[in-house]
Amino acid sequence: MPPLFFLLSGENETLPAAEVKAILEAEGFSYANAEQFDQVLRLDAALEATRAVQVRSAYTRVCAQELFVSEANYNDVAQAASKTDFNSVLKSGETFVVRINRIKTYAEQTLNTMTLEGKLGKQILISIPGTKVNLKNPDKTILGIITNNKLILGLKLTDITSKTFSERRPRKKPFFHPSAMPSKLARCMVNLARAKAEELVLDPFCGTGTSLIEAIFIGCRVVGVDAQKRMVLGAKRNLNYFNIGAEGLVWGDARNLPLFKVDAVVTDPPYGRSSSTLKSTTKQLVKDVLASSHRVLGVGQRICIAAPKTLNISRLGEQLGFRHMESHFAYVHRTLTREIAVFEKVSA
Repeated sequence: MPPLFFLLSGENETLPAAEVKAILEAEGFSYANAEQFDQVLRLDAALEATRAVQVRSAYTRVCAQELFVSEANYNDVAQAASKTDFNSVLKSGETFVVRINRIKTYAEQTLNTMTLEGKLGKQILISIPGTKVNLKNPDKTILGIITNNKLILGLKLTDITSKTFSERRPRKKPFFHPSAMPSKLARCMVNLARAKAEELVLDPFCGTGTSLIEAIFIGCRVVGVDAQKRMVLGAKRNLNYFNIGAEGLVWGDARNLPLFKVDAVVTDPPYGRSSSTLKSTTKQLVKDVLASSHRVLGVGQRICIAAPKTLNISRLGEQLGFRHMESHFAYVHRTLTREIAVFEKVSA
């Protein structure tokens, strides 16, 4: 397995790297030697794994095949470059460009990005006669990321645009509700649940349909349930807007699901001023939906659920027979930080 690295969004400290790993696991790609830096994840995996990340990820910006890692100073970079076989990714007759990105202010005093691009470009031209630099439309891009006072250099394999997510943000949809989750976070939660194409994903509090939409766009089948009829009708309107459909949209109670079996659950139960909690406390509602989800999931399958950090949802899930796999925290506003928790059903 070749070494790869992923340039990650800086929107959350832990979700982007966790999402990449979850995608690889969902798609059946093994990986090893995972190491996380500020906005960069390094690991060994098949090159084909980057295609899965490109298609599914919300928080990855670039996938690349790693060539070397060095300390972020000119001497160490030059030494590492002199030992690197650039022929493994670039052939005579091809054009290339070197681009260096700096995360935050790492190594600002020891490396100038433009100077470094020039030095590495010259090294490659010497190493591979017949290559040429093309700044506007190169055949290959050699990408370097400066982070944690390291330079990570490699061949860029894929760019991932976030434009499609901005086009699906809550206020862009025909049916809007202020409690709607951002499309990026919803997609990430679907990935954290390890949902696979053709599997059935349930959102027992489907609201405006955000998680359903994001699951459909990676090939899943979906069922949405909501206790408010207007939300079910609104979710249907939003799905129709994107010319997609659900296996079912049900006006019903998430605490008593009208289903027998699903493959994954992804949900954000109602809480806060703009949401209805079915005349129940948020804590009791979350406990009830965890219990009902446990009944419809198979052993080894997962639920990804959001709840206020103050609720300590990891403990609630374990009390109900789940294994707590991971948690991440997403700041919403001064009085609300979401805990994004992933649980696995471990026994019938």
